[in-house]
Amino acid sequence: MSYLEGKTIAITGGGGGIGRSVALAASAEGANVVVADYGVEMDGSDPKSDVADAVVTEVTAAGGKAIAVAGDVSRMDVGEEIVTAAVDTYGSIDGVVCVAGNLRERMLFNMSEDEWDAVIAVHLKGHFTVYRHAFNVMRKQDTGGSLVGFTSGAFIASTAQANYAAAKGGIISLTRSAALTAASLRMRGGPPINANCIAPTARTRMSENVPFEIETGSPDAIAPMVVYLLSDAGREVNSQTYSVVGGRISVWNQPQEVRSMFAPDGGEWTTELIEEWLPKTVKTEPNPFIADLEKRMADMAQQEQG
Repeated sequence: MSYLEGKTIAITGGGGGIGRSVALAASAEGANVVVADYGVEMDGSDPKSDVADAVVTEVTAAGGKAIAVAGDVSRMDVGEEIVTAAVDTYGSIDGVVCVAGNLRERMLFNMSEDEWDAVIAVHLKGHFTVYRHAFNVMRKQDTGGSLVGFTSGAFIASTAQANYAAAKGGIISLTRSAALTAASLRMRGGPPINANCIAPTARTRMSENVPFEIETGSPDAIAPMVVYLLSDAGREVNSQTYSVVGGRISVWNQPQEVRSMFAPDGGEWTTELIEEWLPKTVKTEPNPFIADLEKRMADMAQQEQG
């Protein structure tokens, strides 16, 4: 069984790491592949098309079909170029996978505007530019299509990557918005379009720069989940975020209010009443990253005392 037979899939960041693994897996499952990669260094320098061309060569050598597109995905015209190349070459755009990313690590209190803008542009806007043009084509196709975004567990919080965490949180919200839009259109007779996120942890060029220990797996371990979400078998999966690391796949909870409190006598809250009632009613929800950090600090203090 070929999960993606005859489908056309565009992958940003497809020239290396997870993107390359996805491109090769999609081709192996029968897809026509658009490998979109600017080929820059992690700091954004030295753009070149070599990496995208190299993956195209791998795909065609294995008997598959692929073309390369090199450009900055933070630009609207490049997002359109990627989708247009797919449609002009193969007749449709059936799935997009947005893996392209970068890092500018710095503490929040000394992060520059350029470091903030560069990460938001490639990660968050880079998803928008491709989603926007792909969705516009998919909604006119009877077969619809699939959007797969790449987020990170860092969307919860990150010590030295506030820009990255903000972008990854935005990607989840953007993807859920696409999923809601697709569901609304489908209720009115539109085609099936699904939109989901993957939060991968794999040994890649980006993970090598993370300044703390993380659980990692192979980039190849991510690709089967992407193929599933792009395939007809996964078409009814919508608005979900999955962590994939090695042999483990986990689903993240959906955001929703968990507890409420109401001002007495149908009135409004005062600061004094909030101080009295919040600790014993709605309380707070712990940030697991902070809880883990506090535990590590406590363990270190205990070891020093021992």
